[in-house]
Amino acid sequence: MTAVRDGLPDGRYGRSADQRADRKLKIIGAVLGAALLGVIGWSGISYISGQDLSARVIAWDAVSDHAVKVHLEIVKGTDDKGVCTLRSQAEDGSEVGRKDVTVDQRSGQVDTEVTVRTTKRATNAVLVGCTASDHG
Repeated sequence: MTAVRDGLPDGRYGRSADQRADRKLKIIGAVLGAALLGVIGWSGISYISGQDLSARVIAWDAVSDHAVKVHLEIVKGTDDKGVCTLRSQAEDGSEVGRKDVTVDQRSGQVDTEVTVRTTKRATNAVLVGCTASDHG
């Protein structure tokens, strides 16, 4: 008996059009995937390196009806300089005090106590944010 074969013999006539299209799609997918990972990595690195100053309020105390003492911790590069902004609010949520703190010490971590003058009794002290200034 003779065996009946469906299709072309393997390897005799090259790859079929479907196999070539699948290979092209796999290559295109791999290239696009690698490009996407590169963009994500670059974005992450540029975001992290752009964070020159980071700070947090360690403690605060309303020392009078017109002042809040704030303990601020700032982490930065040794030569980095910038400004951190603090804000105080009253019980009704209105802003009663704001102060910009200049950060120009030549150390990687700065612990400082700052007094924020207020227009009436404050119920909190929060860090609005920090911005870096030009190096040097």
